[in-house]
Formats: sequence, C-alpha cells, structure tokens
Amino acid sequence: MIVKNTTIRARAPLRLGLAGGGTDVSPYSDEFGGHILNVTIDKYAYATIQTRSDGKVSFIAADNGKEWVGNMSSEIQRVPGLDLHAGVYNRVIKEFNNFVPIPVTIITHSEAPPGSGLGSSSTMVVAIVQAFCELLSLPLGDYEIAQLAYKIEREDLKFAGGKQDQYAATFGGFNFMEFYKDKVIVNPLRIKPHIKAELESSLVLFYTGVSRESAKIIDEQANNIKTGQKQSLDALHAVKAEAQLMKEAILKADFSAFVSSMQQGWASKKQMAKSISNPLIDEIYDAAIKAGASCGKVSGAGGGGFIMFFVEPTLRPNLMKVLSKFEGQVSTCSFTDFGSHAWRKE
Repeated sequence: MIVKNTTIRARAPLRLGLAGGGTDVSPYSDEFGGHILNVTIDKYAYATIQTRSDGKVSFIAADNGKEWVGNMSSEIQRVPGLDLHAGVYNRVIKEFNNFVPIPVTIITHSEAPPGSGLGSSSTMVVAIVQAFCELLSLPLGDYEIAQLAYKIEREDLKFAGGKQDQYAATFGGFNFMEFYKDKVIVNPLRIKPHIKAELESSLVLFYTGVSRESAKIIDEQANNIKTGQKQSLDALHAVKAEAQLMKEAILKADFSAFVSSMQQGWASKKQMAKSISNPLIDEIYDAAIKAGASCGKVSGAGGGGFIMFFVEPTLRPNLMKVLSKFEGQVSTCSFTDFGSHAWRKE
C-alpha cells in the first residue's frame, strides 16, 4: 500500500572504468565473455519520487530543465529528454503493479552530464529503480535491480551500450565483473585501505566538456565484431586480458604493473574503433604525460567525456595546473564502498 504524501529519495554512484571497457558489449560478451574492472566514485545520480493526489504523473530533470506532466496511465509515452523517467515508470507499472498506474512526480539530477563516460544514464536508471523499490517495498536484490535497469535501458528504450554501468551503480566499490550471454558475475574486491589511499591520491580527472554520443562508438565497435575485423577483435581480447592483469596489480599493490596495464589497455582500446580517440584527447593526453602523469585513459566508450590520469601524488598539483590550461574541468575524487540505496523522507 502506498502512503499518500510520501517522498522517496535514492542515489547511485557513478563509476570509473579502469580496464576491460567494451568487452561487456554484445556481440563480443555473448561470444567470448567480457571482463571489466571498475570502481565507483563520490559523484552521484539522484532520484526523488513524490506521490500525488491529483491523478497526474510528472517527470522533471532538474539539471537540464526538462519537465513534463500528464494524466496518469499504465504506459506513458516517451518524452524527449525524459526517456529514462518514462522507461522506468512504464516497466515498474507493468511488471510490479499489475498495470495499475501510480500518480507520482519523479525528479532527477546527476553530478555528471550524459555522455561523460562515467555511466551517468545507466546510473540514473538504477537510482529511479531503487526509489521505486522503496516506494513499493519490492524485494529485489542487487543482481535483480541491475538486471532490471539493464532491460529498461537496452531492451525497452533501445539505447545502445554495455552491461557494466548498471551493475557498478547497484553494487558499488571495486568490482571485477564477468559478462556472458546469459549470466553476469560480480566479484567484489577487498582492496586494502592503503592501496585505495594511494590510488585516490594519484588520480586526476579531466572533463573535456565534449559530451560524446557513446551509441555511435558502440555501434561502430559492434559492427567491427560482426564483420570480423581482426584489429578490433584482437584489441578487445587485449583489453579483456588487461582487466585481469590490472586486478592482480591492484590487489598486490604493484603500482608499476598497474601503470603498465593501463598504458597497454589504452593503446588497445584505441584500436577497437576509430572514434574512441581524437586530436583533442591525444593533445590533452600528451600534455598530461609531459607534466608527469604515468598513465591515463578515457572512462567509458570514448570520444570525449572524462579522462582519468594517474600521477605520482607529489606531482599531482603540477598536473592539475597544466590540465587547467585546456578548456574543461579538472578535479579529484574519492572511491566509494557502497552502491545504490533509497530512503524515505520523514
């Protein structure tokens, strides 16, 4: 039973893709299996659900100014810029409420823009799903929430992409993930505090300000696999292998192996599709290396968004100063140990 005048809030952490990115995308993951190493950070997607008494449904994306309101229905038509809201609402009403509509307002905002490479769209879906789980007291576990979010985004809304983002946002922390055609395995990594601290102290994020369309890059990558392009396939195999090597390097606190793995992983990733890198990314990367960065890579599909760099901590101020000369945003971040969660506003 839904209590009137109820407010539910939820948040889910964004993630950095450390290694293996792209191997969670079909058809590669279906045929060969994918390996991903990622970690969630202290940047979040937020969702609020407020029950209404006027028989209306409203969707609001507070960070981009999009807003829609209409009569409640068992299926809301997709609204440009509010597709995620409608997608989650429709699936929840159909699958968990016997097609009985619920008068609610769904308000969202994210600390990273779409196309950032931090999994922002998928993380937002997880946050809205988590809020509905709290509202309707749905007994869904982490795997079920992540899988539901994946189905909403990839099957219902037909958005191109892989599988890692939904699982990263739901589980949180450092995870080594395995993706197969009909199965996903999330292996949480127990990273010692001093190793986390060293990695956090070494990390610099640079947002290029270029919000790339990951769908185009993912489609190019998928087409390369379907047409049997050897260079792209070999690159994906190499990226998958690096995820395993980087996992071992982190667990053993072997930072030189970590650097080597990311260097090789970025070189391989650029071979997966032509649009993963571009002259701007190359220029920023080269400048960062000259400023002391040991390694770096684009987080996500590529083409723009966030670039992560790892640098000896005493050189981090200089690296940030050099990067600040480019048009974009320089920042640091901390890792998080927890995934999505929801709560009721008292």
